[in-house]
Amino acid sequence: MLAGAGCAYTTSTASIPPHLKTLAVPQFENATTEYNLEHEITDAVIDRFVKDNHLKIVSERDANAVLRGRITTYKNSVFGFSAVQRAQEYRVTIGVSVVLKDLVKNREIFNEPDLVKFSNYYVTNVPGDSARTEIDGRRAAIAKIADEILSRSVESW
Repeated sequence: MLAGAGCAYTTSTASIPPHLKTLAVPQFENATTEYNLEHEITDAVIDRFVKDNHLKIVSERDANAVLRGRITTYKNSVFGFSAVQRAQEYRVTIGVSVVLKDLVKNREIFNEPDLVKFSNYYVTNVPGDSARTEIDGRRAAIAKIADEILSRSVESW
């Protein structure tokens, strides 16, 4: 079964220090061989903060805080087999290292060196779920990473 995009998080402006109004999210570094993954994750994280609407996304030069990330792992591996021992279910696993820094007070808000999320998907139709691709699993895992980064960013204050 393809795991969902993750839980929706809500935040309260009361948890965000009043001096932080803007956030920069430079492109994540990509230490994997997966082409374009850095763009996909950076875009998903920025989109999540834009939808949250508590911090305005700006350039690093204009930001009160900066979120830096590095993609450390990417795996697409067999997770389950059919009755005839053919690969049927796969798991996409993505690991990132993330640091959120308050540029006004020059301190780290949070530092997560090993944030790992995954999503399973079936490559054949199974009862209750249709066949999916690695791209579907990848998108779902990326959405979970973006949700977790937003959650940890606002809950750290």
